[in-house]
Amino acid sequence: MKTSARNEFAGVVKSLIKGAINTEVILDIGGTEIVSIVTHDSIDALGLSVGKAAYALIKAPWVIVTRADSNLKISARNKLCGTVDELIEGAVNSEVIIGINEGKRIAAIVTNESAKGLDLKKGTAVCAHIKASHIILAVEA
Repeated sequence: MKTSARNEFAGVVKSLIKGAINTEVILDIGGTEIVSIVTHDSIDALGLSVGKAAYALIKAPWVIVTRADSNLKISARNKLCGTVDELIEGAVNSEVIIGINEGKRIAAIVTNESAKGLDLKKGTAVCAHIKASHIILAVEA
């Protein structure tokens, strides 16, 4: 599988909660849960069921970064906390690589202004927030 999504997490479907329009999928990626909201048609097309292996794909610009000590309340369902492993500044944006646990990392793209405003540097405690609707699910064909 090749994708343009920077963040790819292998996991196992822990639960499926069917709603009127969409299904909530909880994916265990090794001690950490990621929640995705997908259509019923997607569940059927992917053949998802509890215990099935699946991947969570997250594009780096969809990741919102906050400092870990922030008191902000955010509507994004997924919160993965860790520390900044790398900060690569570009002309307009910065790439933030966050170590979240057990060698897992998540990449985010933020504006340089945001990186400076958050005082991001290697070792800064941060959290990555991702809306459940921004988690793309995939399975091996």
